[in-house]
Amino acid sequence: MRIKICGITSEEDAKAAVSLGADAIGVVSHSVESRRNLPDIQVKEIFSAVGSDVIRAIVTHTTDPDELMAVCALRPDEIQMSYPFPRMMVPSSIRVVRVISQGMDVPDDCDAVIVDASEGKGTRYNTEYSCSVKRAATVPVYLAGGLTPENVGEAVRTVRPDGVDVATGVEASVGVKDYAKIRAFICAVRNAEVI
Repeated sequence: MRIKICGITSEEDAKAAVSLGADAIGVVSHSVESRRNLPDIQVKEIFSAVGSDVIRAIVTHTTDPDELMAVCALRPDEIQMSYPFPRMMVPSSIRVVRVISQGMDVPDDCDAVIVDASEGKGTRYNTEYSCSVKRAATVPVYLAGGLTPENVGEAVRTVRPDGVDVATGVEASVGVKDYAKIRAFICAVRNAEVI
């Protein structure tokens, strides 16, 4: 199961997340409404701080094609996007993860989907909808939204996603990660996997 620590805003937090066992890190870019939005130079610095064996993801809510091109130029391993840009706008070397929320069908022009109505606000996922997406999808399904060290084990056992994604649930304050919470979150996921 893939674990992504999202909303990373510093090199130190990125390195800590990886050292604690995260498979992927996520940064927010070209999403001015997000409190965790980072300028391109900071995204590059964070990506450089982690090894190539870590999945480097950019989360964007942009609706501007030029901004999407700027995101692609940062050379992430994957782009998690809310707006339905055509897949062909993203180079084939970059995975496209589509954000979906309750009531939406699973798109067929992506490499994975993430069930997330929260968008970094800590709003809890809908179990019934998440399970229905997992049953219907032909691509990996990642789960986000209100996950914490205390509830992620139950989410893993109930929804059986291919991965989990957390931002707010492992923070000390907005954009600042709490390493003890990251450790507890990863431990809870790994323990739930073996049950």
